[in-house]
Amino acid sequence: MRLRLLPFALAAFAIAAGGANAGLAAPELVRFESAAYRVGRIQQQQARERGEPARPGPDTISGYLSKPDGDGPFPAVIYLHGCAGLSASNRNRVSDLMTGWGYVSLAVDSFTTRGIKESCNEWRAPRIADALGGLLYASKLPYVDPKRIAVVGSSQGGIAVMGLASVHSVNIYAIPDDLTFRAAVAFYPACGGASQRAAIPTIILIGALDDWTPAENCERWMRLRAGRGAPVQLTVYPGAYHAFDIPTLKDGRRYFGHWLAYDADAAHRANAAMHDFLARQLAK
Repeated sequence: MRLRLLPFALAAFAIAAGGANAGLAAPELVRFESAAYRVGRIQQQQARERGEPARPGPDTISGYLSKPDGDGPFPAVIYLHGCAGLSASNRNRVSDLMTGWGYVSLAVDSFTTRGIKESCNEWRAPRIADALGGLLYASKLPYVDPKRIAVVGSSQGGIAVMGLASVHSVNIYAIPDDLTFRAAVAFYPACGGASQRAAIPTIILIGALDDWTPAENCERWMRLRAGRGAPVQLTVYPGAYHAFDIPTLKDGRRYFGHWLAYDADAAHRANAAMHDFLARQLAK
């Protein structure tokens, strides 16, 4: 399904970035391991012959955890940042939004512990493995319902989300087979690398004027997938550029040759769409 939105009255609940929950406590810094890779018998034998560990150890990464008041168990959202890294303003914005909606929030930081400042010209961190490490970590928290965890990502994080939402013939990550994300939200991703069959319900939110991850690529992907697999909804916001939901870009800026700009109307609409989608998918 693909939607182009026309102006309409916004929902009455507070969903603006950094909205009514801005006074909440800052997210807690936590550490956890990125998901390890499964290693087959041939690889294990080759590693032993080289005198190397048969299973390479996973990286320890950081994240920012926040939860609503109460004991739970709550549904949870794992958030994946873009190629510029996880800024304090962005992690607090996501935390306030998600905990305000009743979700535990874990914003995964794929860069800091690896000494990466940005990764916009090359993919320098195992973003999918990091997301699955966050899933495994969150699933073991006593106040999280492990059957109701979604993944949300922006830009490069959105590309990882599309990979996580795809059907793959082989599972290369060492996590329990019954532990999966319930749903996925991708803000302005590149869709071309995703498989044409979705594994979980997914919503894609992108600007019509995005010149970094053009909406046309996701529209083409939607035509190719032809409705196969889990349901996917693509929503294109007229007049919106890349990073349209980031309030610190209200004056716009050029970054790696691409125009980034906050669009308050598109941000409100996208947050409303995400709110309703998560409410449906993470319901008991």
